[in-house]
Parts: sequence; C-alpha cells; structure tokens
Amino acid sequence: MRILIDTQIVYWAHYEPEKLPPTARRYMDDAAAVYVSAASLWEIAIKGKLRKLKANPVELLAKMEIAGMRELLVFARHTLLVAELPLLHTDPFDRILIAQAISEPLRLLTSDSRIKQYSDLVIQV
Repeated sequence: MRILIDTQIVYWAHYEPEKLPPTARRYMDDAAAVYVSAASLWEIAIKGKLRKLKANPVELLAKMEIAGMRELLVFARHTLLVAELPLLHTDPFDRILIAQAISEPLRLLTSDSRIKQYSDLVIQV
C-alpha cells in the first residue's frame, strides 16, 4: 500500500512522536511507500513562521528524506480536482491533500474525521 500522510501526522512523526497514534505508525511502517505533500511542507513553513508550530521546514525535509519518505509535488491535476470536491471541509491544505490522494491514487492517513467523508481512500487514525 502507498500512503500519503497529512500535515498533522507528518508533524507528529518528526516533532512529537509521543502523539503519533500507534495505528498511524503501523500503517507507515507497513506501507510500500510513504508520501508527504509539498503542500504539507508549505503549511508547516507558514505555521512555523507564524509561531503556531515549532518546526523548521528545511530540517523537516531532511528528516523526511532520512526516514525514506517521498515528496509528492502539487500538480495541476491536483489543483483542478480541488474545484470538484464538495465543500465538506474548507481548509485549503486538507483539500489539496484529498485531491492528491484521489488523483494519484494514494491512501490518505489522517486524524481528521471530517476528511473521511471524501473517499474510501482515507484512513482515519
């Protein structure tokens, strides 16, 4: 299974591993490939600059590479699919992750119950 991990899971995995749900860790360990969206790095960069998170996106990218995680770029096909998604969730970062998961396809690992409504590809932990 190939999975895309949402921003919260990425953050927990690298900065607060004690908060990472054990189920999430198992999915990540068992996955054939673990992807992190460039949009998640962007979100973490913004929230870091606003001091909402204690994170350095450059350091995070290095940690991801060491952990064997793959970066998923944001492509036009992802952005176009966002416009077709119902407005069940309005966070733009979450919406692009949903579109990426559907478009690729990848299983999307999240702790956000609102995202589960979008697709059977979503795994809530």
